[in-house]
This record gives sequence, C-alpha cells and structure tokens, in this order.
Amino acid sequence: MKTQKAILVLALLTTSLFFFSCQKNELEETKQPENIMPERFKVDIPNSISSAGSYKSSQIDTLQGNDIYEHLRNFIAIGEAAADITGDIILTIALHNLSQPMEFSFTGDDDGRLKHVAIIAGASFEGEDWQYKMTITDEGPDENISDNKAIQVFWNKNPIKGIAILNPYNIDRNTDPDFAETIYRIDYSEAGDMGYEHHMIVAIDGLPMEDPITDPYGISTLKMFVGKNGDVVSVYGNSEHPNATFFSGDVGFDWAFVAAGKKSTDIGVAEVGLPSNTLNSDDRYTLLVENSIHNVFEDQIYAIWPWIDPETVEAYLYNTEAPGFFDHNGFVQGGTAPSPAYNSLLSVIAGLAPYNPLEVHELELSFN
Repeated sequence: MKTQKAILVLALLTTSLFFFSCQKNELEETKQPENIMPERFKVDIPNSISSAGSYKSSQIDTLQGNDIYEHLRNFIAIGEAAADITGDIILTIALHNLSQPMEFSFTGDDDGRLKHVAIIAGASFEGEDWQYKMTITDEGPDENISDNKAIQVFWNKNPIKGIAILNPYNIDRNTDPDFAETIYRIDYSEAGDMGYEHHMIVAIDGLPMEDPITDPYGISTLKMFVGKNGDVVSVYGNSEHPNATFFSGDVGFDWAFVAAGKKSTDIGVAEVGLPSNTLNSDDRYTLLVENSIHNVFEDQIYAIWPWIDPETVEAYLYNTEAPGFFDHNGFVQGGTAPSPAYNSLLSVIAGLAPYNPLEVHELELSFN
C-alpha cells in the first residue's frame, strides 16, 4: 500500500511539472482565444468516504469490521488520486491556452527524456467519435519515436466528456520499473448520461504487488464509479486483493462496495462485501449480503474454532454490521445510523451495486 500511494503522489508531482518545460514559444505562437482543452475531468469525493491518510495496521487475526471500512476509504482514495493525476495533467495543458491541433516535442524535467505530443481533431475510439485526441509518447534519449505511450486523452468540449489513459512509467522513467505495466483510465462525462449531472469511472490495472507478509491487502486492480447529483456523491465498485486472507487461510478477496457521501456536511455511508476475487456475479444481494463482512468473518471464525463462545464472536463482530457510517474523522459505527442526517444516504446506496468481481479480476487496460 505504501508503494501504491507513493507512485500516485509521484505521478501527480511529475505530470504537474513537466508540461511547463514544453517549448513555450511554439505554444504561444498558436495561442488563440478559444481553448480546446476541457476545464474539468473528475468528480470530487467527500473526505468521509475517501481518505489517503494512515490507517491502523492490524494483524490478520485481529482484523475487525471497522478496519475493513477504514481500508475501504484508502482504496477509494487510491482511485481518486488517479483521477487527480488526470485532472492535473489536463489543467496544466489548458493553462497554455491551446487553441488548435498541433504537434511538438519537449524534454521531461525529471527524467531528461524526449517526449512527443500530438493533438489532432477528429478521432474514433471504442465505437465513439471524439472532437479531439491527444497522445504523449516517451521517445527515449534520442528522436526515434517509439510506441511508449505515456498519456492518451479523447474528449469532446461541450458538454465535457472524455477518456484519459495514463502510464506512470512512461510519464517519468525515474518511476520504479515495477510500474511499467500499470495503467490508469478515467472516463468522465458531464453529458448527464447514467443518471448523474456528471460522473467518472476510474480503473487501475497492473499495480505491482508487495510481499504479502508486508502488505496482505495490496491492490492489484480497481474499478469504481463516481457520480454526483447536487450535494450527493455516489460511489460503487471493486478493488481486488489477491493476497488478502482473514481467518481460515482462504486467499484472494474483493472489496465490493457501495457508498454515498454529502460534500456539504462531509458525512458518508458505505456497505462492503468480501467475495472471492474470482466470484462470477453482479447480483447485489450475493455480493453485499451473502458476502457481507459479518457473514464472511462469522463463517470463517466458526470453521476454524467451532467451539468458540457465540457471545465472544458477536462482540468481536460488533462493528461489522452493515452499513458503515462515517464523518470527517472517518469510521463512526456500523449497523445503526448515528443520526437522521444519514437517512437520505441510506436510500442512495440501496440503489447501487458493485461490479462483477470476476470481470474486475480479468480487467485489462490498454491505449488506442
């Protein structure tokens, strides 16, 4: 987890810097009043359900339901950080007031390697037509253009809608080579489709796994949807953890989740299931009820210790009850809402369902 967070922060820093090393004269010569770049490319998630802060490190035999919920906030934050990277890149490019398609090269400030930028009008990707397409490629130490794509963005200007694909290793070759196959993808829309004023779908594939003894809950793949209507942000998705284990020794789980939060009050509600990371189901009941934290933990505890006192088990599982409630400080409690302020969010998550764990397990992202 430490490495995964570090690379997201690193990519954010490097991408926000290297565009300023472009050949500025070329950009200024083509500057026009109308900027072709989109002004936004992400949906902000309330801190109550997304936090990149530290969480309590728990031994496997003492992991409790509240730890599962706190882990969830960090997993959502990893997805949000990937969207932050994308938004930062696009904003930085937009600051140059690019007004028309163009092509140029520049040297990256951090890795000293030549990068090639090509912006064209009119492109097709995944059966959809786009107004613009931008591709940034790592060319290496010389001028031989390779196929080392770093960033690719397809977008429409009005309403804003687009797809961004990133590879952190080709953005900055100082990045750990373990991330050479890591790809982030953000689909963003303000077109009002999917029932939201604006939404994004964040997918991350190919994250390198740390030693399971050091980090048994490391993420290999993530896919989550974030939609915003008014003050309410809805989130659902899955993060895959192939090394995760709890009590029985079974290995490989999926954090299947639905969540909702309010930006104004920074409160949130989440429901989490722990199905196998290869379970083939998109049924909400199967993912979140049959495989609820409480049910998975209870089944595994009794499988290993069938003689254990039920009262002891229930006391241990106290905070595993669904849903989990959050405020700006993080997890509050499970099962019962702390106040009526959460009631509207309970209605929201009742209509949300995670993705199919098997489809997330088999997710493969690639450039055009």
